[in-house]
Amino acid sequence: MNRKNSSMLKIFVVFLLTAALSIVARSAAAGVPTEQIKTTVEKALVVLKDPQLKTPAKMSERRDQLRQILFARFDFTEMARRALGANWRRRTPQEQEEFVRLFTEVLERAYAGIIESYSDEKILYTNERIDGSFADVGSKIVTSKGEEYSINYKAHLVSNEWKVYDVVAENISLVNNYRSQFTRVIAHESYDELVRRLKNKADFDAPKKQ
Repeated sequence: MNRKNSSMLKIFVVFLLTAALSIVARSAAAGVPTEQIKTTVEKALVVLKDPQLKTPAKMSERRDQLRQILFARFDFTEMARRALGANWRRRTPQEQEEFVRLFTEVLERAYAGIIESYSDEKILYTNERIDGSFADVGSKIVTSKGEEYSINYKAHLVSNEWKVYDVVAENISLVNNYRSQFTRVIAHESYDELVRRLKNKADFDAPKKQ
């Protein structure tokens, strides 16, 4: 993995750890106590910092725990729908369900290899905008080397809880990035080919800094 890919994936990991907290902290409309969100983030950090879970033998257990803690904050159905674009409406409910599962696995593979490198980056929240049931939260991540990256969280309100449906890192949308790749495969080959590649765990490029 080159340095640019590593940097952007690391941003995505930090996003996993902080997005839920930043989105709901100042929004009474969510109806979810801030302390519950803080507890979620704290649990993830406990897992990341647990020395007993850092051994190679515990890698699978560590990732499973993080998946359970963090991925509850994502609306994967909405992310998958947006990533598939216009092709989503052409799929049957069964095909849509299958695609959500496969796309979730793509994201899991994207973050799994880099999550062990989390190293307490500093996170500064710069702005927040709530428009009805949608929210945008801007932030800046500062690494230990003084490098800065902008990251914007997009969420919508689902059953009194803010669910993340996209993250824009350095002006690159996670969802749009994958949609362009998926659309290209479908246009040049077919939807069935896209599914085949996803099932075979073919590599799709995660967002990277330009």
